[in-house]
Order: sequence, then C-alpha cells, then structure tokens
Amino acid sequence: MYLSRFLSIHALWVTVSSVMQPYPLVWGHYDVCKTQIYTEEGKVWDYMACQPESTDMTKYLKVKLDPPDITCGDPPETFCAMGNPYMCNNECDASTPELAHPPELMFDFEGRHPSTFWQSATWKEYPKPLQVNITLSWSKTIELTDNIVITFESGRPDQMILEKSLDYGRTWQPYQYYATDCLDAFHMDPKSVKDLSQHTVLEIICTEEYSTGYTTNSKIIHFEIKDRFAFFAGPRLRNMASLYGQLDTTKKLRDFFTVTDLRIRLLRPAVGEIFVDELHLARYFYAISDIKVRGRCKCNLHATVCVYDNSKLTCECEHNTTGPDCGKCKKNYQGRPWSPGSYLPIPKGTANTCIPSISSIGNPPKFNRIWPNISSLEVSNPKQVAPKLALSTVSSVQVANHKRANVCDNELLHCQNGGTCHNNVRCLCPAAYTGILCEKLRCEEAGSCGSGSGQGAPPHGCPALLLLPLLLPALLGTARPLRF
Repeated sequence: MYLSRFLSIHALWVTVSSVMQPYPLVWGHYDVCKTQIYTEEGKVWDYMACQPESTDMTKYLKVKLDPPDITCGDPPETFCAMGNPYMCNNECDASTPELAHPPELMFDFEGRHPSTFWQSATWKEYPKPLQVNITLSWSKTIELTDNIVITFESGRPDQMILEKSLDYGRTWQPYQYYATDCLDAFHMDPKSVKDLSQHTVLEIICTEEYSTGYTTNSKIIHFEIKDRFAFFAGPRLRNMASLYGQLDTTKKLRDFFTVTDLRIRLLRPAVGEIFVDELHLARYFYAISDIKVRGRCKCNLHATVCVYDNSKLTCECEHNTTGPDCGKCKKNYQGRPWSPGSYLPIPKGTANTCIPSISSIGNPPKFNRIWPNISSLEVSNPKQVAPKLALSTVSSVQVANHKRANVCDNELLHCQNGGTCHNNVRCLCPAAYTGILCEKLRCEEAGSCGSGSGQGAPPHGCPALLLLPLLLPALLGTARPLRF
C-alpha cells in the first residue's frame, strides 16, 4: 500500500514539477521581460522594460597604470610610515610577495589586517611632478548605481581628478576635481554636492572636502552618485519612480551616470605643509587599498542578465534586439527603427520590442523559448502548494500589436485538440475547432452545441494544477507535508 502511494505521489510530483518549471519564484523591479496574459482573443505575450541587477563592477575590470613602472619595489626602496612620516624604515620589494604592492591589491578582499594596498614609487625625483594615471576599463558600457569610493593608505592627494570615458578611452571628460585649494590648483571655486540642485546636478565641481592632507583618519574619497540621485528620488531614495522618469526623458542625465572607463589622475601627493620636505622625500607617495565601483551593464532596458565570459561582459538581449548593449534590432526584426526600452509608464515600463520586417513575415524565424511571468498566475490561497492558471480575461487594449508575433510554438503554447502550429504565427485547427489555439468548439460560435452533438467543451487551465488540492489529501493521507 505504501509503495503504491509513494509511486502515486511521485507521479503527481513529476507532473506538477514539469508544469511549474517555467514559473520563476522571485521577481524584482524592472527585472522581467515577458508576461503571458489572457485577452478576449486568447493568450498573448506582454513585454516590459528590464535591466540587470546592480553589482560590484570591480570584479570585471582591467586596470592600467601610467607610467607603467610607477609601482614601488623595482628596484626595492624604503618609505616612511603614514602614522609617523619620519619613521622611514618600511620596505617595498616587488620580488618578495610579503613586501610587494602590485595594482591588483586595490581590488582584493579587504577583510584582514593590515590592509593590502597598491603603492607608487616615492617622490625621489622631486621637483619633477609625481603623477600617476590609474585607468579602469570594462570594454562595456556600464551604468553607475552607487558612490565611487577610493580608500587611501597614504595621505589623500593634494590634487586629483576623476575622469570618465564613454568611448572606451578614446576621449575623456572630468567627473570631479579634488584639491586642498581648488582656486590655486584648478582655478575653480570650491563646492560640494550639497551646493547643487536638480538644475545643476550635471555641473562639474571641485571639492576640498576630501583633500585634508597627511592624517591617519582621513583615507576615503567619494564621488557621490547617490547624493545626485537624491535630487530626484528624495533624501532616502524612496521615490525612485521620479528618478527613473528623469533618466528616461533626459539623455544628458542618463549619460552622466554612464561610463565605459574611469580614470583616476593623481597629480600631487599629500604634502600636508606649504613646502615639500626635500630631506625626507620618502614620505611622499600614493597608496590605495580599495576602490569600489557599483553599477550594472547598460543594456538599454532590453535585458535582465549580463554575462561575463572570456573576460568580456555581454548583455543577454531580449525583445529581438542584439549587440553588446542590445543597441540594434536583430536581422529580420527591423519592422520599425530600434529604440531603447523605457521606464515609463511606471512600474512596468515599455519594452519597445523590435518587430518582424515586412519581408520576413511570410517566413519568420523561430522564436527563442520564452516563459510566462508569475503575474500571469492567480494564487487564491498563499498557502496552497501551487498556483492555478488565471482564467480571467484582460482587455485586448492592453496588448500591443507586436505581441501576436509568437502565437504558438512546440514548447509552451501548444495548439490544442489536434491543431498544428504553422510558422509560429497561427494554429491550423481541425474542422470542429477554432480559436487562437484551437481551444473553442466551432459549434459554440454558432450556438448549435448540444448533448447530441458529440462534442464536449474542452478543459480549461491546467488539470494538474487545478486538481492538485483535491488529489493531495487522497494521495498523502497522514504523511507529513513536503518542505522545500
């Protein structure tokens, strides 16, 4: 008896699992590209804007230093401790791992003490300027979502510029200037982000807030992304809809937070005094223990996933788009000009899907497999084992014309009652049936269906899901509920 009950439970579980496999468990804001909905004419796909999750982008960058031999340790040299600038018995030696300070230590895990850090050569060639360019490249367009944070193990530099590129390092624009004296260094009045507003948020400023010289507790430099977001989303970023609306309608604002490369230009080390102490030049150098850059791949709201393969970031494009940033329509899907997705209307946005070209409609290519979103399901009881398919209808006004391109397939949208799918655009139904998926009896439209017609109404929904609440008690008996 127990064996037969177990086999019955197993058979039911396999059936339910195969049915439920397409339905993801968790959905975030703007992170779903497709939703299956029901209209007066049957099931169709509803598309929406989507974007990858924000992540730590330092895991995917390449770093370049200029001059390339600026890192300390070749040849070995001594330098002065940060806490005591006259204690100059610390050693940097590139040939000894414990004493080396290569560039990759700016991006390693900072959970141990003492901190690991990259370090430049000392200012032994004074009065020749000690200047370093640190270039961070992604070979991909990314969108910044959080503050850029640079942690120094030396004093913070007296003069520094953070720059950005939008064309893979061919041209550069300043992001922000940093100095102990902005007027003297860059002929700019000192400002902070707090001095800006919605109307001046794109202004390039010079700040003295992060250049206080050679002190132990002053290590961090910020480029404030979130403070700029807050001009539109509020001080705690609770009104992200307002920010998304601004990003959607203001290209300059969107481009401001978009980069392919960042460059940190270290122009003058922390001196902490009016004059350079030429007798102790080993106290002047740059050292950085950590750089934080959070963002997401720019996919023009046409992808939820960005993959890192063969040292390259690539969007997994949806909506019949292609390219590194999903920046063009696929071949045979150029029925209208390419357009980025849109955050509007909030919260789902608009996908602006590329539609088939007129010349390809007669023989459209096979669509990729796509799955329904959880919003196409209806859960009447949050505790029930599985949701049931929604049978309610939605006005066809909500469905754009391009959503009928993939009416049927051999994977999810099967033609019913013996119908066959023709080029993914329509079902060829037997004589007795009609409808998008051959789900209706033809006699129903004529009002001639009856008990003597020999034609019963086809089942609706998913039998395994609808019968599950009835089958489980009988099959499980007194067995404990499954936990997963």
